[in-house]
Amino acid sequence: MATILAFHAHPDDEVFLTGGTLARAAAEGHRVVIVVATDGLMDAVPEGGAPRLSELQASAAVLGVTRVVHLGYASSGHGAVLYPDPPDRARFVRADTEEAAERLAAVLREEDAELLISYDANGGYGHRDHVKVHEVGKRAAELAGVDRVLEATMPRDVVARLVKLVRLLRIPFRFDADALRTAYSSRAAITHTIDVRRFAGQKQAALASHRSEVSGTGRLASVMRVVVRLPAPVFSWVFGREWFVEGRATVPSKAFTDIFPPPHL
Repeated sequence: MATILAFHAHPDDEVFLTGGTLARAAAEGHRVVIVVATDGLMDAVPEGGAPRLSELQASAAVLGVTRVVHLGYASSGHGAVLYPDPPDRARFVRADTEEAAERLAAVLREEDAELLISYDANGGYGHRDHVKVHEVGKRAAELAGVDRVLEATMPRDVVARLVKLVRLLRIPFRFDADALRTAYSSRAAITHTIDVRRFAGQKQAALASHRSEVSGTGRLASVMRVVVRLPAPVFSWVFGREWFVEGRATVPSKAFTDIFPPPHL
């Protein structure tokens, strides 16, 4: 059995691209740890703590995750304006990459992690914190001597189909569809395609744990409200696969269907 550490930018990110894989790994007996760079807040942490970190703990429990760690940064937001840091901590995108990587590497060493899950070089859809996760995760793996890094992503053709579905359903969608055509990863770059349909129920329940995002006004809130109410077979059909690119790996002729055992590359 191995220890898997999944590094994400914000609470709720752990569900969309990796929730099923984490639940599957936990069910197979692996130790699963989630580290988030930010607490998802733009402002100072309120008295009583960051609500989104509490929601992350609830999500992690649903997925079977053993431990959750916050690296101590604030969200950097998305869009043209990068706001000043809140008074109590730095925004993640402004963090010194080496310092942030050492914080993550310390957890990797403490856990004796065999596998780091991070993001692809595009940071998925290009959020500045997601791109920073890729940079920090890559460096932390080097510092901690972790040989295997799986970069969570989606094939661009799948993204295009999901955008078309959202528009057909007339769900408000505040993303640039043209920009998404070059986001995430090409189908040819995918090294792992993981079937997580058996864990779709946990994935949907974990997403519903992020109540403030589901009921909020964020860019994905309207989509999340629909997704958490989808009938289980529909959710499983839409979200029952997850994709990864293995860093420094030769792309196989056919994508691997399991993150373990390590492929012979």
